[in-house]
Amino acid sequence: MTTRVGSLEAPTRHPIDWTNPEYYDPAKILAEQERIFDICHGCRRCVSLCNAFPTLFDLIDEGPTGELDGVPREKFQGVVDNCYLCDMCYMVKCPYVPPHPWNVDFPHLMLRAKAHEFRSGKLAHPVRDRMLSSTDRNGKLATIPIVVHVVNAAEKSKPLRALGEKVMAIDKDAWVPAYSPRPFRSHAAKSRDHPVKDGERTPGKVAIYATCYVNYNEPGIGHDLLKILDHNEVPYVLAAKEACCGMPKLEQGDLESVAALKEKNIPVLAKLAREGYAILTPVPSCTLMYKQELPLMYPHDEDVRAVRDAMFDPFEYLMARKRDGLLRTEFARALGKVAYHVPCHTRVQKMGPRTREALEGVPGTEVLVIERCSGHAGTYGVKAEFHDTALKIGRPVFRQIAEFAPDFFASDCELAGHHIADGLGENKGKAELKHPLTLLRMAYGLPD
Repeated sequence: MTTRVGSLEAPTRHPIDWTNPEYYDPAKILAEQERIFDICHGCRRCVSLCNAFPTLFDLIDEGPTGELDGVPREKFQGVVDNCYLCDMCYMVKCPYVPPHPWNVDFPHLMLRAKAHEFRSGKLAHPVRDRMLSSTDRNGKLATIPIVVHVVNAAEKSKPLRALGEKVMAIDKDAWVPAYSPRPFRSHAAKSRDHPVKDGERTPGKVAIYATCYVNYNEPGIGHDLLKILDHNEVPYVLAAKEACCGMPKLEQGDLESVAALKEKNIPVLAKLAREGYAILTPVPSCTLMYKQELPLMYPHDEDVRAVRDAMFDPFEYLMARKRDGLLRTEFARALGKVAYHVPCHTRVQKMGPRTREALEGVPGTEVLVIERCSGHAGTYGVKAEFHDTALKIGRPVFRQIAEFAPDFFASDCELAGHHIADGLGENKGKAELKHPLTLLRMAYGLPD
């Protein structure tokens, strides 16, 4: 009996069994790595996605047998360390994901291995990794008056960055975000008293989960979103309180911290969901955390499911609003040539090319869509041991943008956008980095 390649059925996902002690059993993890790595070796369709697969295949090809049995098992950790849980192999490449009987879920196997590594205290740079993944805490500390200026100055200081690379293994040349002295949540404009107009596809009122990055680093993105909602007469509120979504902790395998953050966020967001709000999150990784990862960690939690069902990417909401006949489509200015990079965590939400749809709806706008990983991948791109690899992964993106010579380049993930700007260097030409929400605000002719 032969096993089919691929499936006509939609991919399914098994719950993450993270509370089961066997989830962290190193022998069981190793056995599953051996099983799945051997399948990957025989297929190799994912070789161009990230560095995890080339790392695995090089280990096999350079071994004495040319097969997985020739790879020392301690070398498997290099594969795990190069996976940043983008999920693209699962969603767009692998023909053996469930319901296929081979049941390959490479990203969640890597998550399991990371969780064991974290719980065992085996992180190579534990202080750095904990610091990089504590985005909410970092933001609260860094935006204290006076402190924010010191932190931002340190990020621009070459001697201090060189010291940081030696002490903390954060690459001295990698782009790192500055902190705003005026966090978004404390300076967000209150919504005007627009009437609630529900559409067939969209609730008529919105709750904003700002995210750590928008709140502490680039609040302008959040202000642009509010201006777009106000322009389209959509009333909004901010979530009463919020903590980090947990994605940075998930990427480190720190599942207990993910659980603690879930307990802070989900009750607040579930209340909003049950009150009929659409919940918008302007960072793709945060949106994906609530749409996919938390529901898989808590498959029977009704509050988690309520939040999942109410969660929207901003452009997913706006384009659904357009199909409901409730979005303004008159624009004050053209955007010219826009190179738009689709982040991995946007692609795997399976909502369609909504940002592209919005930008192409602006008259006088030509959009180049780039569906490749930028290489930044959360904290991966700033780590000293991975920064050069991150730039290598992003080269096809950098090249396409440079050849297009756009007026603007954009990504729904602003961290990816800055990584792209870093990779472009002098090839950036006249192009300006602008978040897609900023571009839409500009197209509407709304003030900065």
